[in-house]
Amino acid sequence: MPEPGKKPVSAFSKKPRSAEVAAGSPAVFEAETERAGVKVRWQHGGSDIGASDKYILAAEGTRHTLTVREVGPADQGAYAVIAGSSKVKFELKVIEAEKAEPVLCPAPAPAEGTQAPGEAPAPAAELEESVPSPEGSSSAAPSGPTPEAPDDPIGLFVMRPQDGEVTVGGSITFSARVAGASLLKPPVVKWFKGKWVDLSSKVGQHLQLHDSYDRASKVYLFELHITDAQPASAGGYRCEVSTKDKFDCSNFNLTVHEAMGPGDLDLLSAFRRTSLAGGGRRISDSHEDAGILDFSSLLKKSSSFRASRDSKLEAPAEEDVWEILRQAPPSEYERIAFQYGVTDLRGMLKRLKGMRRDEKKSTAFQKKLEPAYQVSKGHKIRLTVELADPDAEVKWLKNGQEIQMSGSKYVSLWMAWGGRHRGYHGVPWAQRCVPGSPATSLRPRPRYIFESIGAKRTLTISQCSLADDAAYQCVVGGEKCSTELFVKEPPVLITRPLEDQLVMVGQRVEFECEVSEEGAQVKWLKDGVELTREETFKYRFKKDGRRHHLIINEATLEDAGHYALRTSGGQALAELIVQEKKLEVYQSIADLTVGAKDQAVFKCEVSDENVRGVWLKNGKELVPNSRIKVSHIGRVHKLTIDDVTPADEADYSFVPEGFACNLSAKLHFMEVKIDFVPRQEPPKIHLDCPGRVPDTIVVVAGNKLRLDVPISGDPAPTVIWQKAITQGNKASARPASDAPEDTADSDEWVFDKKLLCETEGRVRVETTKDRSIFTVEGAEKEDEGIYTVTVKNPVGEDQVNLTVKVIDVPDAPAAPKISNVGEDSCMVQWEPPAYDGGQPVLGYILERKKKKSYRWMRLNFDLIRELSHEARRMIEGVVYEMRVYAVNAIGMSRPSPASQPFMPIGPPSEPTHLAVEDVSDTTVSLKWRPPERVGAGGLDGYSVEYCLEGCSEWVAALQGLTERTSMLVKDLPTGARLLFRVRAHNMAGSGAPVTTTEPVTVQEILQRPRLQLPRHLRQTVQKKVGEAVNLLIPFQGKPRPQVTWTKEGQSLAGEEVSVRNSPTDTILFIRAARRVHSGTYQVTVRIENMEDKATLVLQVVDKPSPPQDLRVTEAWGLNVALEWKPPQDDGNTELWGYTVQKADKKTMEWFTVLEHYRRTHCVVPELIIGNGYYFRVFSQNMVGSSDRAATTKEPVFIPRPGITYEPPNYKALDFSEAPSFTQPLVNRSVIAGYTTMLCCAVRGSPKPKISWFKNGLDLGEDARFRMFSKQGVLTLEIRKPCPFDGGIYVCRAANLQGEAQCECRLEVRVPQ
Repeated sequence: MPEPGKKPVSAFSKKPRSAEVAAGSPAVFEAETERAGVKVRWQHGGSDIGASDKYILAAEGTRHTLTVREVGPADQGAYAVIAGSSKVKFELKVIEAEKAEPVLCPAPAPAEGTQAPGEAPAPAAELEESVPSPEGSSSAAPSGPTPEAPDDPIGLFVMRPQDGEVTVGGSITFSARVAGASLLKPPVVKWFKGKWVDLSSKVGQHLQLHDSYDRASKVYLFELHITDAQPASAGGYRCEVSTKDKFDCSNFNLTVHEAMGPGDLDLLSAFRRTSLAGGGRRISDSHEDAGILDFSSLLKKSSSFRASRDSKLEAPAEEDVWEILRQAPPSEYERIAFQYGVTDLRGMLKRLKGMRRDEKKSTAFQKKLEPAYQVSKGHKIRLTVELADPDAEVKWLKNGQEIQMSGSKYVSLWMAWGGRHRGYHGVPWAQRCVPGSPATSLRPRPRYIFESIGAKRTLTISQCSLADDAAYQCVVGGEKCSTELFVKEPPVLITRPLEDQLVMVGQRVEFECEVSEEGAQVKWLKDGVELTREETFKYRFKKDGRRHHLIINEATLEDAGHYALRTSGGQALAELIVQEKKLEVYQSIADLTVGAKDQAVFKCEVSDENVRGVWLKNGKELVPNSRIKVSHIGRVHKLTIDDVTPADEADYSFVPEGFACNLSAKLHFMEVKIDFVPRQEPPKIHLDCPGRVPDTIVVVAGNKLRLDVPISGDPAPTVIWQKAITQGNKASARPASDAPEDTADSDEWVFDKKLLCETEGRVRVETTKDRSIFTVEGAEKEDEGIYTVTVKNPVGEDQVNLTVKVIDVPDAPAAPKISNVGEDSCMVQWEPPAYDGGQPVLGYILERKKKKSYRWMRLNFDLIRELSHEARRMIEGVVYEMRVYAVNAIGMSRPSPASQPFMPIGPPSEPTHLAVEDVSDTTVSLKWRPPERVGAGGLDGYSVEYCLEGCSEWVAALQGLTERTSMLVKDLPTGARLLFRVRAHNMAGSGAPVTTTEPVTVQEILQRPRLQLPRHLRQTVQKKVGEAVNLLIPFQGKPRPQVTWTKEGQSLAGEEVSVRNSPTDTILFIRAARRVHSGTYQVTVRIENMEDKATLVLQVVDKPSPPQDLRVTEAWGLNVALEWKPPQDDGNTELWGYTVQKADKKTMEWFTVLEHYRRTHCVVPELIIGNGYYFRVFSQNMVGSSDRAATTKEPVFIPRPGITYEPPNYKALDFSEAPSFTQPLVNRSVIAGYTTMLCCAVRGSPKPKISWFKNGLDLGEDARFRMFSKQGVLTLEIRKPCPFDGGIYVCRAANLQGEAQCECRLEVRVPQ
């Protein structure tokens, strides 16, 4: 149960209740406020209710009434009453007249009637909640309800989570709403229980966290859902929300009640107290409106109901209620009060606070476990208790199960040393081995370690995982102490972000992201809304180690948007663009004319390489065979017809599947007719269009060019192929005077012809009896030109010119230029390509990518005809690059070079909380806070402007920008009423301005002068000689007061003491203090006849002078008595004492005998016989010791007595001993890959030399072995052994007295 002081403060002292009213009857709802004059609003269905014929609104003092006349079905629903920030909901239910029961909506008075015996109690009003909730906040505007702004202008919550109550085993949901209109990214919300328990690590079957986003209202909804509530769930909770530059939190409480049977419900209704007669005010401080329990009546009649109550609620008569309340948590107070009939619970709780809790002292534990521990995942935690009996047996339990000391997960190490038990953990066992200390259990790399050090018992859990998040207990005999361990997961970071994607409708989409931890929990969101597992019919989620995939098998237009993967440490964002599926033809099929037995090839190229199609001949599907072949390679579709016959002459078409388009061409069969000629026939070239005018043959670059020229002649003619080559340019120009008449004759070209005779290679000529074939494999730009075919025989010759034109895709355009960059858009401009490929450019294709990405996204499907385009839908703050393709009838060019990187940025929002800080006759001081949204462009500064009231001309108060969030505007006309406004600027421009709500009158306000003497100046100020004195005293007053400093009543004089004054403070400054500066100073501030004074004392201190008249008063035995007088100057401060030193006459080295000695006489003891001594004394104060000392002039000699010392004779002993092993080596069996130690102990004198051998080989030179020897304990460390390292190991110790050795067998096992 939360404390009453921490509950939300309600504006209502009496709240309306839900009611059932018969149709046609009036319904009256009554509410009372804490104060009179509070404005109250009534709502129905989220809309405000005004006074009308239907509704009667009445207000009298603190009492407010709503009357609904002639209730009908339309009046049924939810109602609400609002006062300030408090809102109470209630319902009106309309029933038929014959079923109605006399129910008064407010708490009924006894005089007006009583409730029927069988009537159920009226339903309670809804719990009070905050006004700005989206369901309840509305306005009467015709446009419909709109959400109200939160009360706190700096907060983030639209609706805060409210206190709740639930029965054991029930479920409850806490909701928080956050305004997202001004947020660039979704806020980060964390839920806590108590002060520090993060509930994100507790998500499971009984606790879930949900979040969603409403696009219409731009509000984020975050929910905490608790199912199967237990008494341990009760307590205080906290919800924290944070953005880039804001933070807000809200506290709420959960009360869990014990489950009650049917008898308890009747009991509650039987003892529900009604209001006083006459509609008096109810006595209640609770938020429950279902009725007030009369504990006094309940206590009197509890005996009659006790038999029917649940056994959990029965209280034995002998139990002490005080003791139960003292030991119960606050959340159980109300249940205990109800169970035991406590009528004055508050009074008992006050008395409990004053009583001293006498806790029963534990007999087994001196120090128990803490209530809870928290550790990060992968780290180590130590749980320590201290026992009263060091020899007591200890058991450790995890979730009620004993942790057994067996298996590789646990280890217990014990050592007996000096009668005490001591455990060493966290280091290799061999390094802690001592003779006579057996190891009970040994396992490699244990996670659970038990330690025993004296009376302390420690459980160490290393490399904590989520499985270790549990309740732990330490049991000693019949007593136990408990704790709870919370394992906190580290934030999961994004190591490889998502990539933007552009797909067509129906294509498969796969987003891939890599995080820092394997198996991490992530969330996929689309446009801020989480994608749940319930949508598996559309989305498929896949995990592969640290990689997470989101797969959409068939994309639709609705799937376009921004997708995000969110982890506990950040999120990755990418955009999916889905375009309509269109097919673009890069190369269409062309008409062909071929001769008999030749090959005909129809080829086309489309934009989608996955598109299949059908070839038609005269409208009928063409079936491939040995002569007719159909191929599909990438985007190219081919139809090849070998050995063409006259039957193949027809119309051929290619129809792509799924698209309404058709590519057609005609095949012409060329029949060569040869007439009978005499034996002597001149050569002739047989073409369709022979002549001297060149025929143009067009071929696409990269395709095969085949010129098949039929010829005839007898005898067989000789065929010559030639290509015309340009040798020069225009002929030299004529004189200037003749130029106008002979302009046409000046364009004279000179040609040469290249003979083509190769029969093999890329360009070749093949000649038969009746035809000559010229072939070019993979036509290039250089193959373009005029080709001449000449046939000759003795009878004559014939010649034909053929013009070949090679067309290609355009050249790549130059790099595009970026301009007019906005918040999510920019203007892209480019130039046409230098060469269009011989075909006009049809349009352009634009692509973009993120600078750090390698994936380009296409921005347009339809070709862009212009040389500029406005690109949109970019993310602010992300660096992009652009490139462009040129497209002609042949195809698409290579991409242009990438543009210069650019970043979409937008101007900042308006500054917040603009306020006037100070006003004088000519100045106004302003201050404000930075804008809520700065954007990726940062913040360059602020501009401040002002204008006269009623004018529209704004004047800049500052040339340029200021980076500060405050400004003093100067040179303003006195008495003018001015408005001020401030704008924020960045590289994208200026944002919206914020203006003062009211005009500011430029006029000084008189304020009484007042000195604010700091606390440290109210005492004596002590400074050392030479130090700087800087005394700052703030003051107030308007106009600026006059400041005066005096010392001992005299004005300050001299250059050493200076005074510096500002509008708000005054400073007394002394560069180097001297003794004469000590004294009493007084500062006075004056405005006209008003003044204020302050006094401060300055004390300048220095080192003291040395003591006076140091002399030796007496010397006896080994002692000398000294005496001196105090110093003449104490340094202007109290003496702290004296320092006495002595020096031997031989060495003159000074040694301190006494320090901080307060008296002026002393005795120096323990001097050495036969030596002479000098003595000196320093005086000392807070500054330090005196620079000089008082020294004795003559030495003091200590006489030698006649005593002779004879040293005793001792017999020499021999401690030599041959080496012997006190602890031999032990056979070991270890796992490969884990560093291993072999230990033994040896003794011997002198110290023996140690050697280690493996299978007879010396290990001294092997770097994989390290030998240690410490106080007779010998250790051999084998780093990461392998099966090869197994064998017999020997340790040999040798000295002058002999040698000894011990051996052991080491077995290295490979883990299965």
